[in-house]
Amino acid sequence: MLKKRYVKSRNTCKVTFEIPKEELPEEISPEAVCLVGDFNDWDTEATPMSWVKSTGAFKAVLDLEPETSYEFRYLLDGDRWYNDSEASAYVPNGFGTHNSVVETTTA
Repeated sequence: MLKKRYVKSRNTCKVTFEIPKEELPEEISPEAVCLVGDFNDWDTEATPMSWVKSTGAFKAVLDLEPETSYEFRYLLDGDRWYNDSEASAYVPNGFGTHNSVVETTTA
């Protein structure tokens, strides 16, 4: 799940990335999830997501450049890639799969 909010005073788009456990297929129950994408040079350890017990989801919040598109994916337990079901778009990634896309906004 993606939530976007433009912060005019800082000229940034605050994006909340959230992946609820119930959204994942039954056989997937990750202990750790990292957010990986253009915004962190695809570093698989740079943006670990926090487990939020009250919502039953992994969550990360980033301040991103407005009016920009970013490709990203979730890395589950360091070995399984997963896309966001609410991404703005999906694009081929050169590995035979697709990346999720988030488009930031000022509106």
